[in-house]
Amino acid sequence: MGEFFNPEKGVWAWLSTGVDIVGLSILWTFLCLPIVTIGPATAALYYTVVKCVRGRESGAFGYYFRSFRQNFKVGLLAGLIVIPLALLLLAGHFTVRWYGTRLGGGAYVLYVAYYFALVLPAGVLCWLFPLLGRFEYGVGELFRMALQLTAAHLPSTVVAVLLTAQTAVFCIEKWWPVVFMPAAAALLVSLFFERIFQKHTPEAEGEKDEEN
Repeated sequence: MGEFFNPEKGVWAWLSTGVDIVGLSILWTFLCLPIVTIGPATAALYYTVVKCVRGRESGAFGYYFRSFRQNFKVGLLAGLIVIPLALLLLAGHFTVRWYGTRLGGGAYVLYVAYYFALVLPAGVLCWLFPLLGRFEYGVGELFRMALQLTAAHLPSTVVAVLLTAQTAVFCIEKWWPVVFMPAAAALLVSLFFERIFQKHTPEAEGEKDEEN
């Protein structure tokens, strides 16, 4: 009976994890509303999910706000760079899809080629903010490392891109998944990224886990 009431085991542990996932997802959504803050908000989400959902540490919201503050400057600058680029790539995607689905033939081949070409820039975006959440980087080094990992771990990159894209589409089409999908997607992505981070931990940079 004592095990049943133990807050670190059994149903209570799962309930605590569910509360963290819902709370972090809602918090991330609100902090992303200014758009330009999506970088530090996403870095903090990934970091907190790794620490508190996977690592079973308590105090998820404290971890989140601390990481958000630590990553704010670099995350904001990185976001100001990637947001217009992401919008441009998205506009190109809709354009070539419109021509491809209506004209067919060579236009459709161009659409398919563009779709696959998006994997590289989308992969960099997927790596960018988890890297910022887990390690200390300047803006230039952050982009360089994200590009390097995108190319070096293409299968994991493709999985992360598909997970992120489907999460975004699901949340846009049906608003209610925003209460759990952002943190759940970060958790799924971390299953692929964390084993890679363990191999590529930059000795000169140091993991943020060690600072907290």
